[in-house]
Amino acid sequence: MVGWVVFAAVAAVILYVIIIYNGLVKARQMVKEAWSGIDVQLKRRADLIPNLVNTVQGYAAHENETLERVTELRTRASNVPAEDVEQRAAVESMLSQAVGRLLAVAEAYPDLKASENYRELQDSLQEIEAEIQMARRYYNGAARELNVRVESFPSNLVAGPFGFEQASYFEVDSAADRAVPKVQFDPAG
Repeated sequence: MVGWVVFAAVAAVILYVIIIYNGLVKARQMVKEAWSGIDVQLKRRADLIPNLVNTVQGYAAHENETLERVTELRTRASNVPAEDVEQRAAVESMLSQAVGRLLAVAEAYPDLKASENYRELQDSLQEIEAEIQMARRYYNGAARELNVRVESFPSNLVAGPFGFEQASYFEVDSAADRAVPKVQFDPAG
């Protein structure tokens, strides 16, 4: 009788550990899936940037510093290891600011603003920025869920020995970096 009680208790503990472990695995996979969503949107933006730079360059060739900065940051962003969320967030934040400056430069050129190609690029960029924000929110929610599980008792008793770690949030460092580039079209312009 005592043997059955001990067996049942051990079986219950093992079953509980399995349930917690599977929950942690699911949370970790959600973080990876969410990061993949961000990565896809950042890749879409990175693919759009050369077209935007070339379009602006045709009208504003003397704005080389801004154009070179956008190109350099795009290259840096593509070279950051995918799993380095904090570094990627920092570089992408700088890239967003540089693209915002590029769009501000473009505002000074009425012929450029009237260009159908430029307007399409602006619309695409605006759509991609919205998708990036949505993907960031999803990723940060998945990271929060994993982090809560990793830190909470009793799942922390399972998380530590099995090597589960907290996920970094995809954040920007300063309020100025949080500003999304404003992409506006003035039909009168």
